[in-house]
Amino acid sequence: MIVGRTFFIASASAALSLMQIAPSMAGDVHVEPVTAYVEANIRAWIEDPVIIEALKSQNVLHAHLTQAAIDDLDAMWRTEFASDAHPLIDTVVGNPLSMFLKDRQIASGGVITEIFVIDAKGLAVGESEISSDYWQGDELKWQKTYLAGASALFVDAAEKDESTQMLQSQASLTISDPNTGQPIGAITIGINLDAL
Repeated sequence: MIVGRTFFIASASAALSLMQIAPSMAGDVHVEPVTAYVEANIRAWIEDPVIIEALKSQNVLHAHLTQAAIDDLDAMWRTEFASDAHPLIDTVVGNPLSMFLKDRQIASGGVITEIFVIDAKGLAVGESEISSDYWQGDELKWQKTYLAGASALFVDAAEKDESTQMLQSQASLTISDPNTGQPIGAITIGINLDAL
């Protein structure tokens, strides 16, 4: 009788453990299809000269920025985001890289919801859609790619966009200099999971 009770308790404990694991595993089911989409459709163009040259140029321009200066630029961006005048935002979203990214977003047929390229300081270089902040260096999309080294890929959690009701995830990749293999920035791509 004690053996039967012990078996029952052990089985119940194992079942409860599986039930606790299942929700987190269910929350990651998007990772494989997002990774497959990135490998098939995105990795081939992240070393395009438009991206590489824009990153190299901004990295030189921002090489000596202090964290205080980065914070000031981010505060300026956030202020402009909420106003009618936005010279800093316009320099980013109006540049050739942003036009290139917008074209890639359109060519995806609704799978890609946004694309932005981030420099070695974590600041936006180009965006297909205007983001609410300029500095991404405090976010996993930059920390788990650029800081992780060449070839890094990070697929973030799936979330429902309240305005569009679209289920989406962001995939982020390190961008490396094709000549040296050294990381020079990162790219983040918003993926509409309902369109995969």
